[in-house]
Amino acid sequence: MPAKRDYYEVLGVAKSAPVDEIKSAYRKMALKYHPDRNPNNPEAEASFREAAEAFEVLGDADKRARYDRFGHSGLEGTGFHEFTNINDVFEAFGDLFGFGSVFGGRGRSRGPAKGADLETDLRLTLEEAAKGVRKSITVRRQTRCAACSGSGSKPGSSPVACTTCGGRGQVVRAQGPFRIATTCPSCQGKGQMIADPCRDCKGRGRVQESAEVDVDVPSGVDTGMHLRVRNQGEAGEPGAPAGDLYVLVQIDPHSLFERSGSDLHCRVPISFAQAALGTEIDIPTLAGRETLQIGRGTQPGDVIRLRGKGMPDPRGGMRGDLLLHVGIDVPKKLTKKQEELLRELAELDKSHVSPERKSWLDTVAEYLFGATDEDQKKA
Repeated sequence: MPAKRDYYEVLGVAKSAPVDEIKSAYRKMALKYHPDRNPNNPEAEASFREAAEAFEVLGDADKRARYDRFGHSGLEGTGFHEFTNINDVFEAFGDLFGFGSVFGGRGRSRGPAKGADLETDLRLTLEEAAKGVRKSITVRRQTRCAACSGSGSKPGSSPVACTTCGGRGQVVRAQGPFRIATTCPSCQGKGQMIADPCRDCKGRGRVQESAEVDVDVPSGVDTGMHLRVRNQGEAGEPGAPAGDLYVLVQIDPHSLFERSGSDLHCRVPISFAQAALGTEIDIPTLAGRETLQIGRGTQPGDVIRLRGKGMPDPRGGMRGDLLLHVGIDVPKKLTKKQEELLRELAELDKSHVSPERKSWLDTVAEYLFGATDEDQKKA
């Protein structure tokens, strides 16, 4: 399968182009490759769909921002979809530019419209995100009226043909050599009017409801990801499916772990004695408590990596790591015995200086006095 082209390249605009320029560029492309101008031309049809796909992303501020940052892979979970046929393009953008019958031959009313998509937030703990969980959330949405089955007409009556468009859903006017078709302003393209409206929904065919929706959260999700729950959005017109529900994930801060992609970071404070002599300590992981061996001479700022102890990859890749950042915990208060021992250690440090320490002291002496300890002894 060939790689997707850059959407800015498809429309022939710069990355800084304003939305009006993008809209204008798409209109030119759509007119150029319109199937009525290019009958039985698969290449023109492919370009027509490609231009529509580019406009769907670059004409939407949120999708464009994600595309600019992450490329094509960043569009997952945004409601973006590829156009698989010409009718998808006309349904999505036909009314935007009046393409429905701009060249004639497509002057039919649109089918029943799919319901609108909804979006809601879902807060999770880090542990829930790591394991995956099923959550029940409350959604306020428009659902199909039970009294009239979504028709909008009073039970026992039926909609009547629109007198403005004669039931076609479109009105056509001549402009030079072309016939321009636009959506009927009276029936909004449905081709029908409600003569005797339903009392429950006032002719709208939908009523407001609060619904409990179960959301299956896969393991490894992160803040900013969208989960799609099909057919749980607003009700569609009779004969059309409901919209989808998009759930925006938010992960609460954790008291111990800080997340970076699939990796987790955790601060591990130890005492000076533990760092110098080595020890075993209990550490937290997502799977529970584990014992960690701290080696002799561990330094402040050392990072110990435990592979595979981080977060799962929601796309099925390698599990992340747990990175333990060692810090030396300096006590603010000392017992008398502790202070005596530390003073004794300080005295020993003065007489038994390690090579690294001596080198540093020599550097200080040379800077302050212009001579090292060795130079002074030889003098």
